[in-house]
Amino acid sequence: LESRRFVVLEGPPGTGKSRIAEQILRDNYSGNGLITQFHPSTTYEDFVAGLSPDVANANLRFEVRAGHLMEAASMAASSPALLVVDEINRADLGRVLGEGIYLFEAESGAPRSVRLPHEIDGSHTFTLPPQLRVLATMNTADRSVARMDLAIRRRFAFVTMMPDREVVKSKSTSTGLELFDALCD
Repeated sequence: LESRRFVVLEGPPGTGKSRIAEQILRDNYSGNGLITQFHPSTTYEDFVAGLSPDVANANLRFEVRAGHLMEAASMAASSPALLVVDEINRADLGRVLGEGIYLFEAESGAPRSVRLPHEIDGSHTFTLPPQLRVLATMNTADRSVARMDLAIRRRFAFVTMMPDREVVKSKSTSTGLELFDALCD
C-alpha cells in the first residue's frame, strides 16, 4: 500500500478482506479516511463528483457535491488518509471512475490532475493528493459482475487472500472439508 498506493485485496468470500481493510484504516491511518461499498447502481456522481438533487423550501434544485474520492482526498490534505472501497468489482468501474481513472497512477511521479465537469469549491480541477491511499476488496467468487478491464486492473496491485485451511478443517464436517479441498485445488 505504501509503495503502490492503490491495492485490491481479492479472494473468496469469508477470508477477512473487509475486516482487514477496516483494521488497516483504524490502526495504520488512525481512522483518517472513509469506507464506501460499491454496488451496481454506484455512479460517477457518488464516487468522484456530480449534481445531486436538493429540496429547499419545497422547490427542487440541484447542487454540485464532492463524491467519496474527493472527500477522502480532502482528508489527505493534512495527513495520510485511506479510502476503502468494499466490493470494487460490483460497480461498472469505467462509468464510476470516468476521467478519474487517469489519477490512479502510482508510478507517475508528479500528482496528476483532471478537469471536472462541474466546479467544486471554486475549481474545475481535481488532483489526487500523494498522501491518499486506496484499498479495495474484491470477491473472486462473485460471477454476477463483469471482470475488471485491463486499463483499470494495471493501476492496482492485487493481493490474493485465501482461506486458512487449518481454520476451515477445524470448523468443517468431512463432507464440507472435501468440497473445500476440491474448490481450492
